Amino acid sequence: MTRRTTPSVSATATKRCAIYTRKSTSTGLDSDFNSLDAQREACLAYIQRQPGWTLVDERYDDGGFTGANTDRPAFQRLLADVDAGKVDVIVVYKVDRLSRSLLDFVKVMERLGTAGASFVSVTQNFSTADAMGRLTMNLLASFAEFERSMIAERTRDKIAASRRKGKWTGGPVPFGYSAKDKKLVVNEVEARVVREAFALFLQHRQMAKVARELNERGLLPRGSSRPSRLGLRWTKDSIARVLRSPLYAGLMMYGDELHPGETADQLRDRTAREAVARGYNL
Repeated sequence: MTRRTTPSVSATATKRCAIYTRKSTSTGLDSDFNSLDAQREACLAYIQRQPGWTLVDERYDDGGFTGANTDRPAFQRLLADVDAGKVDVIVVYKVDRLSRSLLDFVKVMERLGTAGASFVSVTQNFSTADAMGRLTMNLLASFAEFERSMIAERTRDKIAASRRKGKWTGGPVPFGYSAKDKKLVVNEVEARVVREAFALFLQHRQMAKVARELNERGLLPRGSSRPSRLGLRWTKDSIARVLRSPLYAGLMMYGDELHPGETADQLRDRTAREAVARGYNL
């Protein structure tokens, strides 16, 4: 008895392929046959050898763009077409044509996986369309996760070192200060309100009373040009955030640690230092 075999779907299904080419410099791109043309020719020959693979009409060529990031017009257009379901396989000459950053590469692969698309490098035997390629992709993802962790760790160490030197490391600018050249400088208009808040607290010892008196005197929070609007008046909680901040006593906080701030950048309000010195539970 003759056994009938049915072709597998993966072998017969048509795959729409897009060739992506990139060159870091624009040198030589005006010649009759340049680097982008050579990459495209090699990729096209590879596609023609694969059963059921067909090339899309659109071209995706980035001449004069670095692979250190993904901010490339043709590449972004290609990713948009992948998301739209217009491309099944991205074909490149070498992996570094797609990206020179491992983190960016893994992010792109994750995006392709979400869209159900795959990736092939014709000169490096790398393809996410087969099991071995997917295994390699998982290994690369592990290395990328390790790199992400190392970057986060270095960032935390840098922030810690800066804070321990009394430097501001960014984020929302505290009331009473302005940001200039990545440093905090005293905003004299707001600083007057901060000093008054500490003086009132030393007088009344009640945050709600401090908030009420500042509002009545028109010494309002940042952005309070229209006092009647909700959220633009002092409350007990917003006053508490100011009174409990060590910045106004010339100190920079890192975790539970307090370090002397950069002298030129600190408001160093006398009443704030007095409140801290007296040990008030602000």
